[in-house]
Amino acid sequence: MPSPNTHSVVIITGSTKGIGLGLAKAFLEKNWCVVISGRHQELLNTVHQQLQQQYAHGKILAVACDITHVDDVERLWQQSIQHFGHVDVWVNNAGTCHAAQRFSALDANDIFTTLHTNLYGSMLGAQIALKGMNLQGFGRIFNMEGWGSQGEWSEGMTAYATSKSAIRYFTKALCKETRHSAVRIGSLSPGMVATDLLIASWQQGDAKNWHKMYWLFHFVIDPPEVVCTYLVRKIIASKSSTRHFVRYTWMTPLRLMFRFFNVYYWRRNPIKDTALENLGK
Repeated sequence: MPSPNTHSVVIITGSTKGIGLGLAKAFLEKNWCVVISGRHQELLNTVHQQLQQQYAHGKILAVACDITHVDDVERLWQQSIQHFGHVDVWVNNAGTCHAAQRFSALDANDIFTTLHTNLYGSMLGAQIALKGMNLQGFGRIFNMEGWGSQGEWSEGMTAYATSKSAIRYFTKALCKETRHSAVRIGSLSPGMVATDLLIASWQQGDAKNWHKMYWLFHFVIDPPEVVCTYLVRKIIASKSSTRHFVRYTWMTPLRLMFRFFNVYYWRRNPIKDTALENLGK
């Protein structure tokens, strides 16, 4: 069922930086109404003001939200409905990552925070969005995949990859459970994106783990602007699709193969001027 209003609305959790902010900007470029959210009110206010300087004020709403607190997530949905009247798309983007260290070296709190935020937070967001969308009679929910979603492994990323592997199972299970509803389910696979979260994970971790993977990351790391523009274009196009489940992947095997045989990607430096450029040297 299509949205009853002319404007389209998206809620993006964890959208004050990184991929979430990139998605917000890409949706605004397409003239969508966007609800940004984040745990830290001061940062949220700053990002909100910056976006208002670039885009139409009436199309942006900022709501503070810790995705692991049910009251916060319910308030995020309710304030969005009160402000815009409906929600077309909910993107479970909020997530975190521990330092890239061996599992035995991780602090127990880091393990808990990674699983609690990435898995429980996404499940809570999906549940509240699903309830609201069932009431309004339409909507699409997208969960964010990541390293580990398809069984990928690298030294130092065991806990994070476990959370993303679980996200993929959850998305598939939710799709089956909602197959007879008007709400459609999807997943987004952005690949390796040069965000503060990625950089901090390797910067705080064991440098030798970074050097083991650098040969691969050299080909697959991209800026958020490029990846998010692609994903948003796909999300918008899915509005007319009759498929109940869609999965949009930026770094496909074909794209990776093309890069492997393209001289440009052997010569470029995707981490130039970041903390990773001289890590461990």
